[in-house]
Amino acid sequence: MLPDQGELLENAGRYRRLTEKLNYLMVTTPDITFTINIVSQFLLAPRTTHLEAVMRILRYLKKASRRGFFYSDHGNIRVAGFFDADWAWCFFDRRLTT
Repeated sequence: MLPDQGELLENAGRYRRLTEKLNYLMVTTPDITFTINIVSQFLLAPRTTHLEAVMRILRYLKKASRRGFFYSDHGNIRVAGFFDADWAWCFFDRRLTT
């Protein structure tokens, strides 16, 4: 996909809204992450080919609606996270756990 291929969109807001909504879907559908990254690079000056790519992603998602991650509640509200406090040192030597 080239940045100058196709004609500029008259309604760039529609392209931006669709791309923003697709960004939220990346959490549960990681197989679209790369393609969303590519179409997000053209938010400033979207063209017809970029909108066609977004529509193609939407068609893919419609066909693959049963795929993705499902986060269920098992009654465990404990959240564990790891933070690298000092990037200059080894990750395994300096780690904060909350």
